[in-house]
Amino acid sequence: MLVYNADVTNWFSGGISRSVIKNVCVPGLNCYSCPGAISSCPLGSIQNIIANGKFPFFVTGFLMLTGTLIGRMVCGFLCPAGLIQELLYKIPSKKIRKTQRSVKITRKIALFKYLLLGVLCILLPLIFFLRDGLGSPFFCKSLCPAGTLGAGLPLMLMNETLRSALGLLFSWKMSVAIVFVVWSVFMFRPFCRFFCPLGAAYSFFNKIAVFGIKRDDTKCTHCNACTLGCQMDTLNVNDRECIRCNECIARCRFGALNIVTLGQNKIFQSKK
Repeated sequence: MLVYNADVTNWFSGGISRSVIKNVCVPGLNCYSCPGAISSCPLGSIQNIIANGKFPFFVTGFLMLTGTLIGRMVCGFLCPAGLIQELLYKIPSKKIRKTQRSVKITRKIALFKYLLLGVLCILLPLIFFLRDGLGSPFFCKSLCPAGTLGAGLPLMLMNETLRSALGLLFSWKMSVAIVFVVWSVFMFRPFCRFFCPLGAAYSFFNKIAVFGIKRDDTKCTHCNACTLGCQMDTLNVNDRECIRCNECIARCRFGALNIVTLGQNKIFQSKK
C-alpha cells in the first residue's frame, strides 16, 4: 500500500500526485485519485479508456501479463483493498463462519463480480460513449469503496473547495464504503469475493498462471483439509476463487501441495 502511494508530499495537502509514472498501472486496486498514488489502477484505466472510445490495448496487455504470471496471487499479496479487509477482519468480533451450505450460497453470489466486470466496467462505458461521445467509469463512480476510502474521503477532509461541492453521489459512495468496512469485520474479504471486477479478471488466468499451487495426487489422501479451512470458499486448490494465500499448503500434513512454475519447479512445499 505504501509503495502504491509513495508520493508522501500529497498525503496531507489535499492535492493529487502528479507522478511521472501515473500512466503506468499497478497490479492491485488502488485509485488514481488517491492523494499519494504514483500510478494508476488497472480497473479504473480500462473503464476510462473505453469511455473515451478507444480499445485499452496497454491495460489489457498488462492484465494478461500479470494474470499469466501469478493469477489471483495479486489479490492475496499485491492489493491494498484486500489488505484493508484482512486487517478489519482481525478486529475481535463474532464472525460469519463457513458451513457446507454457506459455501454453496457464497459460490453463487461470487459470480456477481463477473457481471460487474462485464456491465459496469466494459458495457456501460462503451454504450454511453456510443450514445453521447463520452462514457463514464461506472464502477469507480458508483460502487468502488477503495476509491471512496483512499481518494474521496481524504480529499474531502483536506480540501475545503471539494467539501462545498459534495452531493448525493458522495453520500451514496460513503454509505457503500461504510457497509463494506463493517461487513469486513464480520466476514473475510467480502468485496474481493463478491464484488471486485479486478479479481474476476485475474481469475480467468488461475489455471494457466506460471506460478500456482499444484497438488501431487500420489501424496494426496483427499482429506480436504486444504479447502475445508479456506476462507475464500474454494472448492479445489487453485480454482477461480483461490488467491494463493498459501494457507492450504501449511494445512496439508502429507506434503501434497506445492507452489510451482509451469515447468513444475517447486518453490514452496507443504510439510510432510
